[in-house]
Amino acid sequence: MSSYLSAHETIASIRSGKTTAAQLATEALERIQGVDQSGYELNSVLAVSKNALSDAMTISKDLPLAGIPILIKDNIQAVGLPGTAGSKALENYPVKHDSELVTRLRAAGANIIGATNLSEWANIRSSKSTSGWSAVGGLTANPWIHKHSAGGSSSGSGSAIAAGLASLAVGTETDGSIVCPASLNGCVGIKPTVGAVSRVGVIPISDAQDSPGPMARSVVDAAILLEALSGMTGLVAAANSNQPLRIGIVKSWLTGDAGTDQLFEAAVSALAKSNLALVEIKVSAPAESIGNDEYECLLHGFIG
Repeated sequence: MSSYLSAHETIASIRSGKTTAAQLATEALERIQGVDQSGYELNSVLAVSKNALSDAMTISKDLPLAGIPILIKDNIQAVGLPGTAGSKALENYPVKHDSELVTRLRAAGANIIGATNLSEWANIRSSKSTSGWSAVGGLTANPWIHKHSAGGSSSGSGSAIAAGLASLAVGTETDGSIVCPASLNGCVGIKPTVGAVSRVGVIPISDAQDSPGPMARSVVDAAILLEALSGMTGLVAAANSNQPLRIGIVKSWLTGDAGTDQLFEAAVSALAKSNLALVEIKVSAPAESIGNDEYECLLHGFIG
């Protein structure tokens, strides 16, 4: 099957008998070996599950996710995967229990086939840490331009999705760690409202800011995964709605960088030509002190 089929199309193919969860797992593992671990060498996948094929044989195609292969960030505990957060300090401590979000995914029929590389300790390691690098997984590359940054800290999840290694992945975000790599790799990332997705079994940074969330190649696919992660319903229906979208435009938050602002204006111009309602929102740009305050709160939560 095409490695760029949507999650929705892939699940439909499993249910119709055109493919099986085992075939999909085999194909995904072959792509990881041929693209990620050799060949192009993205280093987006830190480890694969030895049980990926045997698990695929036992998953019912009647479940919501029907056995579709899914990758999770390596700061999320899943039995059979390292759960190191990219740090050598945790290499010799095997995971004994699934995190709550992995338990939920397995119950929904997900086949957790591997763990993705990340900025070590989800980028809380140092103020000078490199996005996408960990001592365990090395440096994650951007699949579009190999030498460019894949962002962070959910670097591997974003890179793997963009490269077609899987159609669904889970990242985590404290402050930009899903939306940044989604942007740089050209995929969809959602940071859910804090608390909407369980963090039990996820290596923490800030209780007030951490949130696991979906990464995918389309909004609909991200909604499919977020429904499974959170137990919410209606997200896929909303993503498939034919009602025109209303998008807020905040021009007062432009960066002042000529190149960046030009890209913003080009995007707004393109949106204006589609079936969308653009609404300019006039609000003052936040003071620089707000960023400093947010960082202080983050550090307080981390130390506490």
